[in-house]
Amino acid sequence: MSQTDFHYQKKELPASLTKFALILLSIGVVLSLIAFFVDRERALFGYLVTYMMIVSIAIGSLFMVALEYIAGADWSTPIRRIPEFFSKLLPFLFILVIPLLIFNHDLFHWAHEEAVAEDKILQGKAPYLNITFFVIRTFVFLGLWTLFYWMMIKNSRKQDTTKDQNLTTKNIRLSAIFIPVFAISITFTAIDFMMSLEPHWFSTIYGVYFFSGLVVAALAAITLAVIMLKERGYFSPWMNDDHLFSLGALIFAFVNFWAYIAFSQYLLIWYADLPEESFWYLTRWNGSWAYISILLIIVQFLVPYFALLTQPSKKNPKRLKFISVWLLFAHFVDLFWLIMPNMNSMKDGYTFSWIDLVFPIAGVGFIILIFIMSYKKDNLLPIGDPKLKRGMDFHL
Repeated sequence: MSQTDFHYQKKELPASLTKFALILLSIGVVLSLIAFFVDRERALFGYLVTYMMIVSIAIGSLFMVALEYIAGADWSTPIRRIPEFFSKLLPFLFILVIPLLIFNHDLFHWAHEEAVAEDKILQGKAPYLNITFFVIRTFVFLGLWTLFYWMMIKNSRKQDTTKDQNLTTKNIRLSAIFIPVFAISITFTAIDFMMSLEPHWFSTIYGVYFFSGLVVAALAAITLAVIMLKERGYFSPWMNDDHLFSLGALIFAFVNFWAYIAFSQYLLIWYADLPEESFWYLTRWNGSWAYISILLIIVQFLVPYFALLTQPSKKNPKRLKFISVWLLFAHFVDLFWLIMPNMNSMKDGYTFSWIDLVFPIAGVGFIILIFIMSYKKDNLLPIGDPKLKRGMDFHL
């Protein structure tokens, strides 16, 4: 069958999925509003965790789209619309970030002028850590992400009707420009929204650490969506074990990469044993935080490592689906571990609150709803892409 002989017939998603997403979003939003009135500081920190989770899946998905174009990969072409759908979250970040900007004083110690006036370290960082520059950076980065999303997705959709192969070339060039922009912007985003929560501490590897985690989260979301659609016949009959193996191998690689970066950051700080660096890890070893620190090693590395170690496990749909959900949870725990100990009331140990659950509920509903909106608007397969047929016939 040639590319021109291929015919695509779109299947509708079940209405129950939309209803499920709306219920989750509604419950989450109502409880979130209550949480802000009950304990605004804790609600903001919890909201920041979920915001960074959405950022991870959104920009990580666009990174995977760009990576396919640059690498010239065939196997991922038929499933490229999945990360494209998830990357539609990017324009909504302009709205989602607003509470964090409005209530910046509740989050960031450096946002208090009186604190800066009494602290020489904060005074030295003030040219960078100030509200005006912080807001400008935030909107510049969100604007760049949205711009690249709009240009690349526009070309991809246009190709469905025109079958113009030059649009693939344009997206390859855009992707080559996007990658360094992506690297710089996510590094500063991680520094601004997470590392600066403790402005007296710094790590030169922090941006890479966040990158490794967000790619794992994006790959987990993509794999989960692909397998769930495959099980319901949306990718039949062409999808084979080799497509699943490629997704599993990518997840396995980035799980190991995350562990390598996480250990490298810890080892360098432990070996130097400088008080201005080590206190950050010591805080995460106080009280109940010690259990979460150990839990993070288990859920983010050990379990997925051994679950995906063998070749057959990377082709097993049930295992891949389980590990995808597991790694989404693991990345959330990772972000929680990075962010929550910076709360003044949480430095001596974690204490559970119902507030910690409401924002993830709203976030899951929101992500599913955006995915459904994207699916309804566009084709599930990039039917005009010249690599589509090769991707559907892919075998290792």
